[in-house]
Amino acid sequence: MAESVFDKETLLDLTVNIIPLGIMGFFLILFVGFGAWGGSTLIEVISWGLVVVPFVALALLTYVAALKIEATSGT
Repeated sequence: MAESVFDKETLLDLTVNIIPLGIMGFFLILFVGFGAWGGSTLIEVISWGLVVVPFVALALLTYVAALKIEATSGT
C-alpha cells in the first residue's frame, strides 16, 4: 500500500490549520454559488480578496509547517 505523505501525528498537529481551511473553503463555495454583493465591482473584489488571500496563505503555511514537523520528527 502507498505510504501517506504525512503520518498520523503530523496530521493531528496540523488539525488547528486544517479546520479553518475547511471553514474558509465552505465560504469560498458560498461566494461562488451566490453573488451576495452583486453590482459594485470594488465590493466584489474586496470580498473575494478577503476570502481567497487568507485561504491561500493558510494553505501554504500549513504545508510548510507539515514539512518542518516531518523534518524534525526524524522519519
